[in-house]
Amino acid sequence: MTLHPSSSRFSERRAFLASMAAALAAPGLAYAAGPASPASALPDLGAAPEFTGIERWLNSEPLSLAQLRGRVVLVDFWTYACINCIRTLPHVNRWAEQYTPQGLTVVGVHTPEFPFERPTANVEAAMRRHGVKHPVAQDNRYGTWKAYSNQYWPATYLIDAQGRIRYKHFGEGEYERTEGVIRTLLAARG
Repeated sequence: MTLHPSSSRFSERRAFLASMAAALAAPGLAYAAGPASPASALPDLGAAPEFTGIERWLNSEPLSLAQLRGRVVLVDFWTYACINCIRTLPHVNRWAEQYTPQGLTVVGVHTPEFPFERPTANVEAAMRRHGVKHPVAQDNRYGTWKAYSNQYWPATYLIDAQGRIRYKHFGEGEYERTEGVIRTLLAARG
């Protein structure tokens, strides 16, 4: 049965659906509020593991979380043949460009899913193709992947200035929410 747009039941149904949509969206909107949300409202997911078993660093000298203490760190697990990873890269690249001067360090951790993704030349070509200019750790032996108990491509971890994981997201999407957490953690570092 189809309701006519001028009927009162149609209007009631629209009002009900709109209120349900607002209720479902509210927690996500509150979490993505950005700098107005105190960092203390974010969960503390434990100490961030150190970069481990990295075969090679690209676009950077070797980095450690100890030397990055005092900065907010975004760890992005990706692999260049993953379409979901490719779709996230424009956002990750923009955050690196926009927030690095404010205290963010983006570290891509390239962990290959397939053998052809292991050669450094292939990773470098993919980085040029997708405009990746931030540091990338080549994690061919899954050392850092395992240290984070990661299971997904792409995966984003945000680490506060004290070295604690405060946010993680798996897959595509949640870009506004992730950016809001970046801003919140940057504001908290002072």
